[in-house]
Amino acid sequence: MKNILYFDLETQKSADEVGGWDKIRDMRMSVGVTYSTQRGEYRIYGEGEVDELLRELQRADLVVGFNQVRFDYEVLHGYTVFDLTQIPSLDMLVELQKTLPHRVSLDSIATATLGVEKTSEGLQAIRWYREGKMLEIAEYCCFDVKITRLVHEYGAQNRVLHYNNRFGKLQSVPVSWTL
Repeated sequence: MKNILYFDLETQKSADEVGGWDKIRDMRMSVGVTYSTQRGEYRIYGEGEVDELLRELQRADLVVGFNQVRFDYEVLHGYTVFDLTQIPSLDMLVELQKTLPHRVSLDSIATATLGVEKTSEGLQAIRWYREGKMLEIAEYCCFDVKITRLVHEYGAQNRVLHYNNRFGKLQSVPVSWTL
């Protein structure tokens, strides 16, 4: 069985706090979460377990995420010399940007495609980190990984995703990924 690994992470700091979006690796990971199709389970990693997370990513047949190449992998580059972009990956945002002339959020796709909204957002996860609320971050990150998996599976099965444009109109975008 092919091991598709769904992945997301949250950070300790915002782009403003580290001096801009060109310093993503300085944001540091607070929590990372994976879901393995081979194991059928989620794994939660704190910063102290980042090496285990890196090993799991490297062992996967395919890592699926949303903006993981530009963001999540770049955060992890602060912990390793290994070039994570060499891992077989499907970044759904990158794929959608090949077709769409604008960025679309995971929340917009999940809401329009599945009728499910994200439970929070990244800046709230940073506030939780400062408050020591690691369980809240882990729950939020797990839910984002679940949404990522459901969106990927829906796209693979139906060859299309939906989103609401900035005027609230339902739009569709074809996708060509597989499971």
